[in-house]
Amino acid sequence: MLEITDLHVGYGRTEVLHGVDLSVPPDGVAAVLGHNGAGKTTLLRAVVGLLKVRTGTVSFDGTDITRLPTFERVRRGLAYVPQGQQAFGDLTAKENLQLVADTRRDGARRTDEALDLFPALRGLLDRRAGLLSGGQRQQLAIARALVTAPRLLILDEPTEGIQPSVVTEIEDAILSLTEAGGLSVLLVEQHVGFALGAAERFVVLESGRVSAEGEGGASAEADVRAMMAV
Repeated sequence: MLEITDLHVGYGRTEVLHGVDLSVPPDGVAAVLGHNGAGKTTLLRAVVGLLKVRTGTVSFDGTDITRLPTFERVRRGLAYVPQGQQAFGDLTAKENLQLVADTRRDGARRTDEALDLFPALRGLLDRRAGLLSGGQRQQLAIARALVTAPRLLILDEPTEGIQPSVVTEIEDAILSLTEAGGLSVLLVEQHVGFALGAAERFVVLESGRVSAEGEGGASAEADVRAMMAV
């Protein structure tokens, strides 16, 4: 689905990623783990085209998209939910979804399907997004991304700073999406147990380099936690 090969990315004269390799399986999850400042968000921004790649390649479905602008990557099926519960605060939750739905023939159906994943949002559609809780805004951000019918959903810390009950709802939604097929997920997540439980593959970034990688699953959790405790 997605192949990242020998990726070098930076800001100005400072290089942040140093030869990162990562693959996201079809209809599966790849998790990126690491401490703050390790380069995780930089990696996601490079994948979606918000940062220029210095060297290396990003391939999607066998096609090199390294030099494509962001809007072309979105057309091909990428959707990005950045860190921080992003929403248009002055618009209602319904209007936030409508902004995307109006660009698609099947927008109404896609919106309904997204709301099925986060049923609590149905009762909040007329509320301004800026008045929603952090967890509700994060659910809204993910739902809005899903209305685009992505084939690869890119999530940056989707459960950061969110109350535990909503964390569980978001985790369940991500798992149900991948189990249904037709969608892959590239996930940056601080909750190691969930990330490894959901992911077929994982990498640990340290100072912009892959310091560890392997197959996901509960059996990897102790080793990864030990590495990240250093």
